[in-house]
Amino acid sequence: MASPSAADDDPGRGPDTHAGWLRAVAEEVRSFDRSSTAERVAELLRHRVIEGDLPPGHRLSEEQLVDVLHVSRNTLREAFRLLTHEGLLVHRLHRGVFVPELDEDDLVDLYRLRRTIECDVVRRLHGLDPVRLRPLHDDVAAGEDAARRGDWVAAGTANMRFHQHLVALAGSRRIDETAARLLAELRLAFHSVGAPQRLHEPYVGRNRALLDLLVAGETDRAAKELEDYLHDSEAELLAAFRDRSRRTP
Repeated sequence: MASPSAADDDPGRGPDTHAGWLRAVAEEVRSFDRSSTAERVAELLRHRVIEGDLPPGHRLSEEQLVDVLHVSRNTLREAFRLLTHEGLLVHRLHRGVFVPELDEDDLVDLYRLRRTIECDVVRRLHGLDPVRLRPLHDDVAAGEDAARRGDWVAAGTANMRFHQHLVALAGSRRIDETAARLLAELRLAFHSVGAPQRLHEPYVGRNRALLDLLVAGETDRAAKELEDYLHDSEAELLAAFRDRSRRTP
């Protein structure tokens, strides 16, 4: 995995630019008891990555998080260690803990795993109770609403949730945990796209079409559509990575 950028040193990115994510953490922490483990803290921070609140290059402050989470430094450092192992954080000597950037090899590997997991889940959804599709209906509606408002960051978040809920249809805790880590890494790649509308707009309608196939019980067609969808998404992101590389001196 590529090393983190020096975005934290960018004078255009002040200390309060991303402070909103700390408020979100403070709200979420109220929902779990103070004896929660490092795994629960790691889950909370992973969720903030999936939501798009922690971009590549962002430095995580121990002081701020200990205060917001009401946990010990040892617990927080163990959570950092878990997320570092997952590739969602990286420790830089004498500088602290940062959100890393992905490179092209990371992206190709992520999409290989996405196709393996997501397409297999969809192929096996025979006889699915339509009630279980309700979260996907909500996610598709949220993405369509965000697109109408021109809020492409929110559209990206709705897309992440759609794929999380899609994988959750397998009813496997291990698949859910793997997909959560995978999608969190993928969200880091989304930050590399200078024009998020370019990335997310085509998939608002494609999510709706995929959901319609699932509602109709056409799981084989849905799996084929999803495979094509993921190939196209990978190609878009790779093109964005290469455009960025050409623009970077």
